[in-house]
Amino acid sequence: MVLQGAEILFYPTAIGSEPQDNNLDSREHWKRVMQGHAGANLVPLVASNRIGRETVETEHGESTITFFGNSFIAGPTGEIVKLANDKDEDVLVAEFDLDEIKSTRHGWGIFRDRRPDLYKVLLTLDGEKS
Repeated sequence: MVLQGAEILFYPTAIGSEPQDNNLDSREHWKRVMQGHAGANLVPLVASNRIGRETVETEHGESTITFFGNSFIAGPTGEIVKLANDKDEDVLVAEFDLDEIKSTRHGWGIFRDRRPDLYKVLLTLDGEKS
């Protein structure tokens, strides 16, 4: 997305506990993956996530999910600069110098050594060269 001009990545999400295993907590993984996207592209990132609990009736009975909350804003190297909790609605605000970030991205050569010819196969359905 940054190659196409994005200056900030936005992730609106509704992620939480796994209904089949309420003890499984992937909250930190969820945050780290997105922090990695910010750092890999040297771009700020805003991740909003739902809070609360929802129970729905399915053909297999009730299914309940507890949403993780923890909306956050990450800086261009992936560091969390603002973080909400998992209980309260919140508004997070951070300021970034987008021109400075763009200059740093260029100076670091973030996309300089890309070799799309080598990973074009990832865009195929069968993983084979076409």
